[in-house]
Amino acid sequence: MYNVRNILDDLLYLGCSDRRLQLFESAYPVADGVSYNSYLLKDEKTVLFDTVDKVCACQFFKNLEYALDGKKLDYLVIHHMEPDHAALVSEVKRRYPEINIVCTAKALAMIKQFFDFDIDSCAQIVKEGDVLNTGKHELQFIMAPMVHWPEVMVTFDKTTGTLFSADAFGAFGAINGNLFDTDVNWERDYLDEARRYYTNIVGKYGLQVQMLLKKASNLDIKMICPLHGLIIKQNIKLFIEKYDK
Repeated sequence: MYNVRNILDDLLYLGCSDRRLQLFESAYPVADGVSYNSYLLKDEKTVLFDTVDKVCACQFFKNLEYALDGKKLDYLVIHHMEPDHAALVSEVKRRYPEINIVCTAKALAMIKQFFDFDIDSCAQIVKEGDVLNTGKHELQFIMAPMVHWPEVMVTFDKTTGTLFSADAFGAFGAINGNLFDTDVNWERDYLDEARRYYTNIVGKYGLQVQMLLKKASNLDIKMICPLHGLIIKQNIKLFIEKYDK
């Protein structure tokens, strides 16, 4: 069985929800679980945005194989090296040996510490403002150090206005059939968990968050795809205002 959802015509959701988890990072209660989000762009070149926690490995690779539908996987973009997003990097490389891994220089150093495959042969190091053209899409990379690890970056799809925001704009809670904030009463039912997530995971890095918000203010963001929680389309302005506050 696979669990793949269409976000746009050529962008798919491959993530999973962990409803068995009681404590996120062994510290924060998550009564409603948590989601681990991964995305696949199917342009002339295919791009996988992050992997998931190893607890979801079997489901994730079924999703990826189905979503690719026989196509080659060209790129893996690593936004954040925390194990709930990067645990399967080496297995992706093993299954798709011709892949290019796009990441920051600091992420490259972490990969060498976490895994034992030859990352130097496939790494594509990016810095602030670099752009990857995949065909119809132009992906711009924006550095976001200490939001909330030093290697973090985010990606802005200039073609569709989609921000792949890493751990920023995330929320606790499993995805229960709904994928977008437009499917639910987000402010009433999900904002509290987004606030609790920010306070515990990101809030101590307020200065770095402000630096990222300043960069984001220059972008025409139409959709936010975080690594945890629902995809945000309708509540972008509200969410940014809450982060700023």
